[in-house]
Amino acid sequence: MSVQNSNPDRALSRKQRLQEKQRRQLAVVDAVDKAEAKVRKAEVEVAMAVTEAVQVFGGVQEASEGLDMPVQTVQRFLGIARDEAADTGTVVEPLGVASSGVS
Repeated sequence: MSVQNSNPDRALSRKQRLQEKQRRQLAVVDAVDKAEAKVRKAEVEVAMAVTEAVQVFGGVQEASEGLDMPVQTVQRFLGIARDEAADTGTVVEPLGVASSGVS
């Protein structure tokens, strides 16, 4: 037994459907990539603002309280800022990175 291709238009139609599906999949992947880039940029902006807050408030604990943000979140943003600074060659003040919040 063999499968017969009784209609060449039907095969073309199947091919077109597959191409359209691939096109939509690529468009979705592209949209997700762009959205991830925007999220990363926003995350870096927040990280830089949190770094400034740590400097202004005088430490991680104080910034955590002043921003109503858990200490772990402040530290995560400080890490993001540090990584970004390393990637771009800029300097991030180490004040809040090592600070335990004890004066």
